[in-house]
Formats: sequence, C-alpha cells, structure tokens
Amino acid sequence: MSVMNGTHNTTPSFILVGLPGLEVAHFWLAFPLCAMYLVAVVGNCAVVLVVKAEPALHLPMYFFLCMLAALDLALSTCTMPQLLSLFWFDAKEISYRACLFQMFFIHTLSGIESTILLAMAVDRYVAICRPLQHSAIFTNSVTAKIGVAAVVRGVVFFLPPPLLIIRLTFCGSKVLTHSYCVHQDVMHLACGHTMPNVVYGLTAILLVMGLDSLLIFVSYVMIIRTVLQLASRQERLKASGTCVAHVCVVLAFYVPLIGLSVVHRFGQGLPRLVHVTMGNVYLLVPPVLNPIVYGARTKEIRQRALNILRIRKD
Repeated sequence: MSVMNGTHNTTPSFILVGLPGLEVAHFWLAFPLCAMYLVAVVGNCAVVLVVKAEPALHLPMYFFLCMLAALDLALSTCTMPQLLSLFWFDAKEISYRACLFQMFFIHTLSGIESTILLAMAVDRYVAICRPLQHSAIFTNSVTAKIGVAAVVRGVVFFLPPPLLIIRLTFCGSKVLTHSYCVHQDVMHLACGHTMPNVVYGLTAILLVMGLDSLLIFVSYVMIIRTVLQLASRQERLKASGTCVAHVCVVLAFYVPLIGLSVVHRFGQGLPRLVHVTMGNVYLLVPPVLNPIVYGARTKEIRQRALNILRIRKD
C-alpha cells in the first residue's frame, strides 16, 4: 500500500495528447471520429441482433462473430468517449486510477479478440478440411467454453501489467504519447526500474498475439492446401469465399498492432504524430471495419438484415 500511495502522491494524473501539430483542428476532427464511433456501435449491435433474431444463424461461426462484435463495442467504448472529450473539450488529464483501468481493459480486450480470431480460423479450418467432423467438434457448448477460455486467458495475461505499473514511481514528465493509456507508454514515464515491465509485456504479447497470429497463419496454410486439392474451380471459389471476411478482419487487427509495436520499439526518432496516429488506427479502425466487412462479405447476415428491415417497414 505504501508503494501505491507514494505513486498516487507523485503522479495524481497523466496528460493525454491529441494530434500534435493539429490542435487547432481538434474540434472539427472530432466529428468524423464521432461518426466512426457511431458506425462501430450501430454496425456491431446490428450483427449481434441479426444473429440473435435468426435461428438459422445460431452456428459456431456466427456466435464467434457475435463475440467479436461485443469485444469491438467494448474496446471502442472504453477509448472513444475519452478521445472525443479530448478533442472537443480539451480534457487532456486522466487520473492515475482511470489510466490503470483503461490500460487493463484495452490490453485484456485485445487479448480476448486475438483468441477469438484464432478460434474463428480453427473453425474455418475444420469446416473446410474436416467438414464431416465440424458439427461434432464445434458444438454450441464447445463454442461457449472457447469464449469463456478466451476471457480467462485475456485476464490472466493482462492483469499483471497494471499491477507492475503500481510498483513504479513517476518523477518526471506526465505527458503520454497516445490519446489513451497503454502499458508501454505509461511505463516509459517511470523513473524506477522498468525491466520487469519490459520483459513481462514482451512475453505476454508474444504468448498471446504472437502465438495466435502464428497459429492463424498455419491454419490458413492448411486451408489453402486443401482448397487447391479440390476438383472443380467452383468448389475452390466457394471454399475460399467463406474465409475472405475472416482474413480481412485478421489483417485489420494484426497489421495495425504490428505497426504500433514496431513504432514503439524502433520509432523513437519518429514524429509524435506518427505514434499517435498508429495508436488511434489500431483501436478505432477494426471496430468500424469488422461489421462492414462481415456485412458485405457474408451473404447470410446481409440477407437476414435486409429481411428484418423489410418486415419492419411492412
């Protein structure tokens, strides 16, 4: 408790940053950001409601999609209101405790989302490479257990970073390099020994996002091998078409994550605008793109959504 109290006395709050060099335009830039948030909320809620309303969509693939939509809603909601307050009302200050909570939720939700993306890749692998065994392997109970396991895994791996931050003292700058709190950003402001934070943070990323991305890659290598062995071109197109939306979502999640990690590790000489922009892209773009991609590429969801709209109009 003494360490925590000392840390609170030394650092009662942190300072968030908007877009360096574009402070004059913050008020107007907040409007497209707000529009993105509304699209994310409406789109992801629509996915969940459509799947819930249609018994024909009560399948593992769509349950995983609902989990992904819920995670995107939570992730954007724990960052976007703070970002809009920063841009519209110049509310740059965030309390120490609020920063720790936001850090925990951002990292934990990202870890859970990575696990769900892996589960969706395995689901596609079994559906294409072992179609006769798919219904026996991916039952509704197994799908629910995977969701619970993803939550437990995310909490177990990403609860320690805020706890490791608590042990640190802060005696210098309180200005963060992002518009929200993440472990590596807050850690760099500490004046104590941060090696445990560095080691654990890197280990957690490698064992969750790194391992998941590797297994997703392996799954799609095996899927591609199976698809290429199909007899007709029509069958190959049909099989590969079921994976297009998931591949787009995986790229939307991992490419900004890898870019942000590279900028953090090797981009100390880059302008702060690059750090802030990469961080915002990582958190804001996937929740907006995911429902659009699945709505556009998944015929079942698109048709069911249109049917519901027609019924309500009538």
